[in-house]
Amino acid sequence: MTVMDATSTRTDTCGGLPDADRRPDGQDSYTISEVAAFTGLTAHTLRWYERIGLMPHIDRSHTGQRRYSNRDLDWLDLVGKLRLTGMPVADMVRYAELVREGDHTYGARYELLEATRRDVRARIEELQDTLAVLDRKINFYADAGRALASERPR
Repeated sequence: MTVMDATSTRTDTCGGLPDADRRPDGQDSYTISEVAAFTGLTAHTLRWYERIGLMPHIDRSHTGQRRYSNRDLDWLDLVGKLRLTGMPVADMVRYAELVREGDHTYGARYELLEATRRDVRARIEELQDTLAVLDRKINFYADAGRALASERPR
């Protein structure tokens, strides 16, 4: 993910804020409370992400307040997607480190994401099997309910 790598010529973005809420680049200075509102993360979580190395260096105002950019929001969007995959925090931090190391880590990033995709596909398969069981049970109870209703005297 080259969103964090300002020297890279390729850009890989993940979305971030809807365009309507997004400020133009150069004017994209968001407070921690705005980012918390946009992302649903708490300010505590955002500071923790920074502390453990999951977030790149966050700019600060002259008073020391964090100022997030559109690129930071794009990164947080990716982190949110990685969290949904069930990727361990340690792997997310490793991925962030690889991004900061530069383009020569593409292979390692690819392998990490590929392994995560395999895990997600396996979980999807398990969930589809589970859904099939639920569907059978629901159909059984729907049929049983109709049968009972038709047997009752009117």
